Amino acid sequence: MNPEDFEKFLKDFMAGKGADAAELAAAAGIPNDPKMIAKMVEQLQAALDNSDNADGSVNWKLATDQARAIAREGGHSIDDGTRKTIRDALSIGSLWLDEATAMPAINSEPKLLTRELWVSDAMPLFEALSAPVANRMSEALAQNLRDNAPEELSSILGNAGGLMRSAGGALFAMQLGQALGKLSTEVLTGGDIGLPIFQDQRAAFIPQNLEAFVAGLEVEADQAYIYLGVREMAHTRLFKHSKWLRDSIVSQISNYASGITIDNDRISEIAEDFSAANSDELKRAFETGAFLAARSDEQQVALDRVETMLALIEGWVDVVTEEATRLLPRAAAISEAVRRRRATGGPAEQTFGTIVGLELRPRRLREAADMWRQLGTALGKDRRDTLWDHPDLLPTDEDIAAPAALIAKLNAATSMPDDFDQALRDLLGE
Repeated sequence: MNPEDFEKFLKDFMAGKGADAAELAAAAGIPNDPKMIAKMVEQLQAALDNSDNADGSVNWKLATDQARAIAREGGHSIDDGTRKTIRDALSIGSLWLDEATAMPAINSEPKLLTRELWVSDAMPLFEALSAPVANRMSEALAQNLRDNAPEELSSILGNAGGLMRSAGGALFAMQLGQALGKLSTEVLTGGDIGLPIFQDQRAAFIPQNLEAFVAGLEVEADQAYIYLGVREMAHTRLFKHSKWLRDSIVSQISNYASGITIDNDRISEIAEDFSAANSDELKRAFETGAFLAARSDEQQVALDRVETMLALIEGWVDVVTEEATRLLPRAAAISEAVRRRRATGGPAEQTFGTIVGLELRPRRLREAADMWRQLGTALGKDRRDTLWDHPDLLPTDEDIAAPAALIAKLNAATSMPDDFDQALRDLLGE
């Protein structure tokens, strides 16, 4: 194959300049024979079919294997001393948490994970989160190929859409594997990425990463373990109580993904600058979403909903943890360290940034926490926590911005049944 001919073909084809079969044959270094060219496409398709993503979906095995390989580097097993430290911290933290929230405790034992085991346990959640986005990207790229292919190549490239989908799925798997492997060295708990990794809720901890994080704090280790244990247990209780919550966020991300389209002008720009000797530019374009068109109004609404939901979750966990650890002398210092970690791009921010381009704004998180704090003071923890009973009860973006109005509305709603009952008694002459 002649690299220069191939580069020219790729530029012309992606830019929609009408490349023909002769150019494809020259680029591939084969005779200008339509049957031979079709056979070449068929062989390429077969090669991709054998890579476990023939339907264009993400090659999850490739992503998992790559992530586990990264997680194994520098990973080590869990010693008995660390197990005891975490369990002792949880026994104290669980009692304190009972006083801070009406949501019941989790009966199952916490799970202690190595980095590699975290990858295996977290992959089902990442698959649910990223599959809609990845598959829609592959479909959009394939549609772009069909819409912009020159007529003289349409019969030869009839299966090229499948090639594009398969290539996109493999590339996304590699990107996801790298991101997941890196996350395995940073996550502290099962809920550290913003959502619980287990469908059947239970607390989870990655002791190796916990040890490293606690060692970097200028506080007593036992207090840090209690604080972080309370945070994880609060997160787990919330998702156990609100069984609809996890699936709701995944559904919102799917709604966002359904509107993904490809920016043809951007593809042409990248094609103009493409060099066969520097394929990193093309890889970066995939990884950064440079091929994607600007978000539609509907997509922005979907993303806003996800951001609000995640802010509500994180804000509630912050407040409940704050209340549960008020007897912990160094709680404020540990809380500040958690906030700094989040502000500089913690695992939750990295996760949603990679998958949907979602940026959790610290300001929104602070506002959500302040709202939950005011609700707890005005209404009590029991009434505050009942807002998680159903998605229709959850505060909105407007409620986060105006907690006082929300409190007034909730108080008014509480008084209405009493007024109705009194009016009914008056009517009946009782």
